[in-house]
Amino acid sequence: MPKMKTNRGAAKRFRKTGTGKIRRNKAFSSHILTKKTTKRKRDLRRSTLVSKADSGNIAQLIPYK
Repeated sequence: MPKMKTNRGAAKRFRKTGTGKIRRNKAFSSHILTKKTTKRKRDLRRSTLVSKADSGNIAQLIPYK
């Protein structure tokens, strides 16, 4: 059987944790930052887990990562 191809766009956006969950960075942190509070911007720096509903589809996009 041929190998599956990794979706390169997804590989740049997601990574797996040691337990197999998928981490992602938060959106809305790149521009128009003056109107956002310091607390909100600080929270956007941290990564979070992908929802359980989406994790199956994303896991198919990054099979070897």
